[in-house]
Amino acid sequence: MTDPPDVSDPPDSLIPYDEIVQDCLRGVVRRVLADVAAAGGLPGAHHFYIAFRTHHPGVDLPKHLLERYPEDMTIVLQHRFWELTVSDEAFEVGLTFNQVPARLRVPWSAVTGFVDPAVNFALQFTIPDAPAVPATPAEPTPAGDPGGAGSNVVAFDFKRKK
Repeated sequence: MTDPPDVSDPPDSLIPYDEIVQDCLRGVVRRVLADVAAAGGLPGAHHFYIAFRTHHPGVDLPKHLLERYPEDMTIVLQHRFWELTVSDEAFEVGLTFNQVPARLRVPWSAVTGFVDPAVNFALQFTIPDAPAVPATPAEPTPAGDPGGAGSNVVAFDFKRKK
């Protein structure tokens, strides 16, 4: 008679389940953004924080934003965004940073987080072969800038316990 298998130390999988699940969950973000783009705006009180690696292959940002956010960046899609386009590879959007318009292109593989605070929904992603780095903290919005119109960047912490 043989001993039962030791389930405390599972064997390494030859199937990349973690990567498959990550791709599927990024598909949730892709579909949500595609629906928002098709509708021409956000429904109700929904708004999104999207975190991504700024130097990931395929990310296209203005040089001043790359210098300011050398590792990670979090953008907010709420009131001031335009020309949101979604493809199978990436999304593109126009945003304003300190009253300077910019166009961003972010491949899905660069996305590390998605939050819709209106409904307490959040997804966190890992990027293979890259250490986890917290989102770069944004500078506070000036008091004379109601609603944060001068910046679309915020920091958030996925490790918050509910």
